[in-house]
Amino acid sequence: VQLQASGGGLAQAGRSLRLSCKAPRTITSVFNVLDMAWYRQAPGKQRELVAAVTASRTTTYADSVKGRFTISRDSSQKTVRLQMNDLKPDDTAVYYCNAQRGLTTYWGQGTLVTVSS
Repeated sequence: VQLQASGGGLAQAGRSLRLSCKAPRTITSVFNVLDMAWYRQAPGKQRELVAAVTASRTTTYADSVKGRFTISRDSSQKTVRLQMNDLKPDDTAVYYCNAQRGLTTYWGQGTLVTVSS
């Protein structure tokens, strides 16, 4: 089971991008009880948590993106989105969507975000 991530691309510093992650049909029935998150992995670095939204819609953010990124979930579309504003070159990474319920974890295939200065 793989989440379907999209929306990456190339952006200039200061511009915006929006990532989307759609739950596949096999897990849409449990979407509302999944904790969702976006991680990213820059070249040569470990994967890190960017933002998360729980099933009860509590959100958390990495300090580096607070005030610039917003995570949201759409129960009708079974989708989680990451609105990224005021992008910086340090935001360049492959972004991965993640869903978790108990001990079960799902990942997306990753979408590349490149921010030029």
